[in-house]
Amino acid sequence: MIELGKIQNLEVIRLTPIGVYLNSKEDKSEIDILLPQKQVPEETEVGDEIEVFVYRDSEDRLIATTRKPKINLGEVALLNVVQETKIGAFLDWGLEKDLFLPFNEQTTSVKVGREYLVYLYIDKSDRLCASMRIYKRLPSDSPYKEDDKVKGTIYSIKSDLGAFVAVDNKYQGLISKDEFYGDYGYGDEIEARVVKVKEDGKLDLSLREKAYKQMDKDAEFILEKLKMSDGILNLNDNSSPEEIKENLDMSKKAFKRAIGRLLKEGYIEFVEDGIKLIMK
Repeated sequence: MIELGKIQNLEVIRLTPIGVYLNSKEDKSEIDILLPQKQVPEETEVGDEIEVFVYRDSEDRLIATTRKPKINLGEVALLNVVQETKIGAFLDWGLEKDLFLPFNEQTTSVKVGREYLVYLYIDKSDRLCASMRIYKRLPSDSPYKEDDKVKGTIYSIKSDLGAFVAVDNKYQGLISKDEFYGDYGYGDEIEARVVKVKEDGKLDLSLREKAYKQMDKDAEFILEKLKMSDGILNLNDNSSPEEIKENLDMSKKAFKRAIGRLLKEGYIEFVEDGIKLIMK
């Protein structure tokens, strides 16, 4: 049977001037579908099998192509927006006819020229469409374990939870709000550390190193900030977490660890309402 949205081997049923018509070798569909002449391999004969992808053309007819799309049915991939309309957007997925992303399947406003993580599905009208609602589409059976370094794409940010990440653009991951530091937004690609693998297989992630490693980086960062601020920072143990995050983009806990090290090593001293650099 011919399967929409998938790469498959189909048999050449007949040759015509406009191309060859294909169908399944076994369990044939009622209608043969066209592979346009410009894509037909040389010396193709009736009975040959050709690997093709099946989608719908601009007139909504099933058609075959030997081109490989950037996404297949049931997969998730980063695709570029090439057009915006009132009813949705169109994405470049490597085929002649662009892929439709309906407005009600967008989780954030999209812009031409930017890439977005989408899932390929068949809508109620039996057409291939893209959706940005990928949370339930990402499996949680990743091969990763605690402390592994991973790469992924941020596909959702919730102020009360953190940033949702598609690890390898495939698996479920979350950077909790307490670990989410830096100027990151929707669609950004990140590198992270696996903090925990949950019982259901989903990954808890952090953008920061383990505490003892991160402390060195944080201490160096605070020293640089001090040097750029005439040796004074108006932050100390009594500063609020919000003030620390706004000025240094780190948690209060990380800040206290770092200034503790700098104090112990004699790089800083406490002054009224802040810390001061000691020249060594």
